[in-house]
Parts: sequence; structure tokens; C-alpha cells
Amino acid sequence: MSDPLAPLLELEGVADAVKAAQDAVFAVHRHPANLRGGSATAAEASVRAARASAAIDGADPEIPADAAVTDPILAGALRVAESLESLLPTWRRAPAQALARLHVLAAADLVDDPETLGRPRAGAGPRLELLSQLVTGATSVPGPLLAAVVHGELLALRPFGTADGVVARAAARLTMVATGVDPKSLSVPEVACFRRVVRYQEAAQGFASGEPEGVRGWLLFVCEAIEKGAREARGIAEAAG
Repeated sequence: MSDPLAPLLELEGVADAVKAAQDAVFAVHRHPANLRGGSATAAEASVRAARASAAIDGADPEIPADAAVTDPILAGALRVAESLESLLPTWRRAPAQALARLHVLAAADLVDDPETLGRPRAGAGPRLELLSQLVTGATSVPGPLLAAVVHGELLALRPFGTADGVVARAAARLTMVATGVDPKSLSVPEVACFRRVVRYQEAAQGFASGEPEGVRGWLLFVCEAIEKGAREARGIAEAAG
């Protein structure tokens, strides 16, 4: 059976962008600080990713030094960040279950009815099933490309109606780890997305349109964000010594 995502690699510039993103992430894993383990880089990357992801959706990304986090979006993003390592096995075998759990964590302070947590909106099921098939082996495209598709599809689908952006970006991180591109979860593409948030939103809309040029623009944007996220990770590693 043909690979449903393989044609995306034929779009102009996409294959080169995917390789550049991969190479950048592989390189930061070889930084001396990360060869010694990388736990310090990964921990800082996780927090930066959560703060940037929340900020993209309008939250105040500052974490109070002497008080609990009160911004509900930031609080949810931090809970999600803490859960990713434990959710990785579920993501690999049952992505829909992992997405439901991510939504419970991300949206706990954002919904009036807790019964809606983790429950996709009516009509979202078929596309989530297709996405699950891609994550569990229906495609063999490189990790950055699959992560971009997961990210863009969840933004376009908005399966839960709340905290979908935080869930989408977390799912993209899980995909980068699960595909072996970023096994220690060191890259921080969320920061690059936040720094160009208007372009990020425009590119996501392009992907949602389904038009080849819009899809291409999104894939190129995400690969560039991954590459910049690797540079962010290198800075973290160098600061950690």
C-alpha cells in the first residue's frame, strides 16, 4: 500500500527542509552536555516549550517566583509538559487515548463541564482515526514531516474545542520523540513559533486549506521552527555547561 504522506516530500523544498531540521536536532544531541545525559537540557526545554505554547494561545508565559501559576492556559501547558514522557508509550500504540489525556491536562481549568474533558467534538472522530493510523505506522516519512502533519491537522481539526493549540504542539513533541528524531526531547520549536506567531497562524491556516501551496508553506515553516528549536536547545546546553 502506498504511503499517504510520501507525496508531501515531492513539494518544492520540503525534502531539503526536512533533512535540515533532522540534521539540526541530531547535532544538538551530540553536544557534549547532552552526550553526558541531556537531562538538564531536556528539563529546561520542556519548561520553555510549555511557556511558549501557552503564550501562542494568549497566556502570560511568566512563571511566578513565589506563587502558584494562576493563568489557566499556562497551568495546563505545564501539566502537559510534565506528562509527555509518561504518555509516550500510549502515543505510540493508541494516539487517540494520549490526545484525550493531553486535553484533560491542558483544559482542566478552562471548561465549565468536566464531562467534556478528553472527549472529541462530534464529527472529529474520523479524522482523528486517520491521524492515529499515521502515527502508528501507516507512513514512513521522516519524523519532522510527520510531526508537522500531526501539528497542523490538530490545529485545523480543533478536536476538543478548548486548548487545542497546546494539545497540538504537545502531540508534535511526542511525534518527534516517537520517531527517533528527538529522543531526548531537546528541541524547542515552540519558541520559534511564538516569536513569529502571526506567521505561524497564517501558515496553519494555509495547511488547513488543503491547497498544495498552503500545505507546503506550513511544512517549510515547521521544519524551520524545528531547526531554530535545535539552536535554542544548543543555547540551553551551553548554559548548562
